Amino acid sequence: MKTLRLILAAVCITLTASCGNHRKSADWRTSDDVHIAIDETFEDIMSEELETYSLLYPDVTCRPIFCNEDSALKMLVMDSIRCCVATRPLNDGELQRIKGNNLSARQAIVATDAFALIVNKNNPDTLITVDDIKGIVSGKITRWEQLHYSGKKGELKFVFDHSGSSTVRFMRDSLLAGRQVSGNLYAQGSNKAVIEAVKDNPDIIGVVGANWLKGRKDSVITDFENLSVKVLKVARKAEDDVIGWKPYQYRIYTGDYPLVRSVWIISTDYRRKSNTTKFFFFLKGQKGQTIICNGSQLLPYVAVQEKTVNMK
Repeated sequence: MKTLRLILAAVCITLTASCGNHRKSADWRTSDDVHIAIDETFEDIMSEELETYSLLYPDVTCRPIFCNEDSALKMLVMDSIRCCVATRPLNDGELQRIKGNNLSARQAIVATDAFALIVNKNNPDTLITVDDIKGIVSGKITRWEQLHYSGKKGELKFVFDHSGSSTVRFMRDSLLAGRQVSGNLYAQGSNKAVIEAVKDNPDIIGVVGANWLKGRKDSVITDFENLSVKVLKVARKAEDDVIGWKPYQYRIYTGDYPLVRSVWIISTDYRRKSNTTKFFFFLKGQKGQTIICNGSQLLPYVAVQEKTVNMK
């Protein structure tokens, strides 16, 4: 897999320079601050959740580490942190490691996230299929002419955040049945860097968490047309009367949009009344779920209402 040189130091960078305001004290395990590692795909919405929690409990300091998913889960398993947000539950081996630390894991789904496929504004394409994406990340498709509905020619480049991210794991596990990704794939270091790369290069398809397409604390996007990049429609397969969808909350809810994954909060904090434990239940409770519903492209895990509205 082709990557930028910078990606070779991704884990080290994540655990040092990209840790935000996190400063771990010697007694962090008994501290009543909220120490949490978070997949950086969800940085904006989780920052809003933590800020709201801090307003409810002014004496609490929230100390997030925003990093790739692989790093977040490793820190949890190694007992370097006792709460994390990721896109999968712990596997059996990880649960055994945690048990070896005399701890147990509490896990809950808090949302459904969607990937967005983005291209440069000058790119004529508007639609891509899941089979096209599988072909790209398996190395079978390397040119625009090989896509089912492309009006573009030349070498195609596919960019993502970094090799240890939940994005890469999704492509490997959900699209390639566990096989390694390959082809014209390039790591940029972050979702923000992916967006910037797409803005500068019409030969690129970028994959980002859909929530990165909205501004901080903006309301849910109901129209992707006014962005600095173009969001592709995604269809499950090539058909004569093909219909593709963009990652709107409603299309995640109906199941029309195909590129989705669950978002989990996992805690190994055994203290029933610690703020880390309270934040776990806050995020999966009504207040935390309302923030997800109103302030992100993610679909909350709690039941939502569907209403028919007549527009005149």
